[in-house]
Amino acid sequence: MEADDKIRLAIENTMVLRPPRQQLATFGITNIYYYMITELMHEVNVVREGRVIAARPKIVTPAYLINVEGFSGQARRYIQMAAEQNPHEPGILYSYKNETGEMNIVTESLGSILDKINRRIDSRSDPLSAIIKGVENMWDVSLMKFTFELTRNSAYHNFSEFYGRGRFIADNQGVPRDARDNIEELFEMSGKDPSYAPELVSELHRWNLWSVYQDRFLKLFRKP
Repeated sequence: MEADDKIRLAIENTMVLRPPRQQLATFGITNIYYYMITELMHEVNVVREGRVIAARPKIVTPAYLINVEGFSGQARRYIQMAAEQNPHEPGILYSYKNETGEMNIVTESLGSILDKINRRIDSRSDPLSAIIKGVENMWDVSLMKFTFELTRNSAYHNFSEFYGRGRFIADNQGVPRDARDNIEELFEMSGKDPSYAPELVSELHRWNLWSVYQDRFLKLFRKP
């Protein structure tokens, strides 16, 4: 079976049995605890636990994305084409980190496992837990499908909150208000903790604002 066919099969056989009861936060980090159940054989299942940590969604533009690493050549060309037409058209960028935890092989039926995990989640009253039924040899694809659906279901809510607070409004340099506010936050954090400085530098370069803020940045680390 070709790799693409395996991925499609995994996607078709992935089910979110218990979605989180909250959407992705618009103005903060969202920490989703997941239980991934995959079948090895009849009444022998693997239960993986972990966290999908969603960073605060960011308002970006095609011109910004050109300066972000990690895109393939074809994807980067698409971004360039979009930037040529609408360089300052805002959108929302989501980024995630997966932290794997325990993995256990359980000789019980799926129904029995589900019952125990649901009772565990209910006892903690945790609105940010999820249960996913995935495919064993492609469980990370199953997790990606879950993450994609989580993003899709949250996007309208996030967009509405950004729009309602005027965060999409851009200045005469094409930089959204949200990005300017984020830069101010990074300046404040860098002043208290220099470990944030590289992130601030990257953000300034991605928005082509290094020359605007360079003196202010250097002043942070200038000895009295």
